[in-house]
Amino acid sequence: MGEITKIAVAPSIQVGGSLFTPEQLTTIGAILGMNAKIEMTSFKQLYLEVPLEQREVIVEQLERIGLEVYPTGFVTKSLIACNFCKGAEEAGLAVAQKLNQSIAGIETPMPLKIGYAGCALGTSEPLLKDISVVKMRNTYEVFVGGEPKGLKTSIAQSLRSGLTEDQLIPVILSLINYYKANAKGKEKFKKFIDRMTIELLKQVVAV
Repeated sequence: MGEITKIAVAPSIQVGGSLFTPEQLTTIGAILGMNAKIEMTSFKQLYLEVPLEQREVIVEQLERIGLEVYPTGFVTKSLIACNFCKGAEEAGLAVAQKLNQSIAGIETPMPLKIGYAGCALGTSEPLLKDISVVKMRNTYEVFVGGEPKGLKTSIAQSLRSGLTEDQLIPVILSLINYYKANAKGKEKFKKFIDRMTIELLKQVVAV
């Protein structure tokens, strides 16, 4: 048996949330076979184990039916978005899709979860993510430092508010790049935030 590699698969960000079609699910099953192990992660991705020599062909098959394929491991995960219950325009679907294209798959010291909510209801639990974006009418607010695991869970703190669409992605990329450049080894993002302080990070992302 040849070498096995792992890929992450997710449906596109859309109104209604993480929606797989029957064709997508049956195609995944047909590609992997009856004995495959498919893991549903906490960041709305499926982890699939595939033969390394067939990786590119399989990725092409999956993308052809509308699935998005990402690297696994120590990277920025694809955007964990809400269901856009207030509608695509009001909840900022196009902005969320652009943000996902900009951040997903960036190598990081530890896996990084980024959340998005199209309104203050926050049904996607954005304040439990490492970095989160909440649309507030016509502007965006960025929060950092959420931690859902363990006995010491924490709610993300507000970092920037009143951001325009044009300002949002540069702010998020600045955060990710600063984390990559200044983390101590495999330092979790929450510990990094605590060490650096919110005050310093506000200066880093000033626009």
